[in-house]
Amino acid sequence: MTDIFSGPGLKPKPARTRASKRKRGRIALIAIGAVLLLVGGIVGVYAWTLSSTFDGTEKIAGAFPTDDSRRPLALTGDAGEAQNILLLGSDTHGSNNGSLADMKEQRSDTIMIAHIPADRKNIYVMSILRDSWLDIPGRGQAKINAALAYGGVPLAVETIEGVLGARIDHVAIVDFTGFKGITDALGGVDIDSQVPFKAGGHQFSQGVQHVDGEQALSFVRERKSFNDGDFQRARNQQAFIKAVLTKTLSAETLTNPGKISGLVGAVAPFLAVDQGLTSGYVASLGVEMRDVRVGNVTFFTMPTLGTGTSPDGQSIVNIDWEELKAVQKGFQTDTLDTYEPKVQTIG
Repeated sequence: MTDIFSGPGLKPKPARTRASKRKRGRIALIAIGAVLLLVGGIVGVYAWTLSSTFDGTEKIAGAFPTDDSRRPLALTGDAGEAQNILLLGSDTHGSNNGSLADMKEQRSDTIMIAHIPADRKNIYVMSILRDSWLDIPGRGQAKINAALAYGGVPLAVETIEGVLGARIDHVAIVDFTGFKGITDALGGVDIDSQVPFKAGGHQFSQGVQHVDGEQALSFVRERKSFNDGDFQRARNQQAFIKAVLTKTLSAETLTNPGKISGLVGAVAPFLAVDQGLTSGYVASLGVEMRDVRVGNVTFFTMPTLGTGTSPDGQSIVNIDWEELKAVQKGFQTDTLDTYEPKVQTIG
């Protein structure tokens, strides 16, 4: 489980002045999104929990474009179909009249696609940097996260389908606040810290240590304590994700109906999904993925050529369109297992 942005020889990116909470969405999204997929089959054993809690999540009406040229909807849960689930990160819970689903005029800070192969043996999660510069249908060139602001979830889906050349089957929007709750619902997690540091009033030593939700939040947010800033924070976020998945897939969790119920309950209030992403779908998908473990989850980032400046003076990320062809092929032919991400530099 290696993030290609945390390898050696990368150039630290200057710290930005945006509110730090806007960046917390990324880690919450990965953790909750991955848990949503991996725990599905286990929670399927406790169908009453799913139906009463998960199905109470907010629904995104009209989540998909109405363009007839889109390929026919795959049979949900069909083991013969690969699935692509779009995960959007938000820090707007409490705005939009408390609605996560009503995201028009809001930019998505985090964009990820979880690809689940037809054989259900692995999960591939691709991050798309929010400042990636491209053509948004009907709007011209802009940063990819502007698609949500311009046309809501349907335009975001259409834009990303254009990038992939493949169909998005389901959509989930996750509020970063759910991250703390999911950590506490698991009874805390064991994080392996590469370096010692202080953050948020907490002391983190080098090595494995048990943390609760408040501590974990400080662990993944900290940047100023490190010489390489965001890059060490990215490594810490990877350590947190691994810790969450490891604890979720442990016998301690899987054999405890109360803990499973608490886990789903911690996620549900901070999640909005399309109409087809139901408890039945999640449970069916999870049963098919019952043999998936932490080592079967691969994270990578859509290839880029580093940062640059748009014609109108914005700081942007330039997409590596040539390298992207291999990624597109992987999504289109369900062969992401053959794709080998290249180490990317920023700057």
